[in-house]
Amino acid sequence: MPKVKEFTVTIEDKPGALGKCFLALAERGVNILAFQSYVEEGESLARILVDDPANAKAVLGSLRMIFEETEAAVVRLANRPGELGRAASRLGEKQINIDYSYCGLEPGSTRALVVFGVDHLTRAANLLDELAAGAE
Repeated sequence: MPKVKEFTVTIEDKPGALGKCFLALAERGVNILAFQSYVEEGESLARILVDDPANAKAVLGSLRMIFEETEAAVVRLANRPGELGRAASRLGEKQINIDYSYCGLEPGSTRALVVFGVDHLTRAANLLDELAAGAE
């Protein structure tokens, strides 16, 4: 799972708006694996990683939500001290800049699912895949 589809959704910055979006996805059987939300210039933005991107896209479209679909690099890391630092350092050693990151939990596991928005996606995905394979 080195490269994944990610959605950045623009949501009203008001109470309940994020929950409404997330519940609409759940009602259609879409599981959110990781997310990050923040407010920027009066709007709430949520980056989400889901188990069913095609269905999520249909749900977001039916809600007439403004969203962008991009790719991000993902790595599954053991939940222990130093793993996140090792992954971020490895990207830096290869001159790959991290624009943003967030994490969730791999379904049915105790492994962290870490998402990196980077400037060199393919290189980062390959590097993180090697890192994850070496940690197992």
